[in-house]
Amino acid sequence: MSNCPHCDTAKQYFEKHHITYRLCNVKTPAGQKEFRRTNFRGVPVIKVGEQYLQGFKASTFSKLYND
Repeated sequence: MSNCPHCDTAKQYFEKHHITYRLCNVKTPAGQKEFRRTNFRGVPVIKVGEQYLQGFKASTFSKLYND
């Protein structure tokens, strides 16, 4: 989501660590549909494989990403 500091932190982390990611803008109809499927209420929602992470904390993401 635009102007979301947590989303920006996640994007910066991914770029710094050369992690490929796909953005989904929850302000678009397609993004809203995809977001509703996750059953989360806040952003960012990060999907790694079949697991989801709500919010962004580097240590939590790293553990999920590297397992």
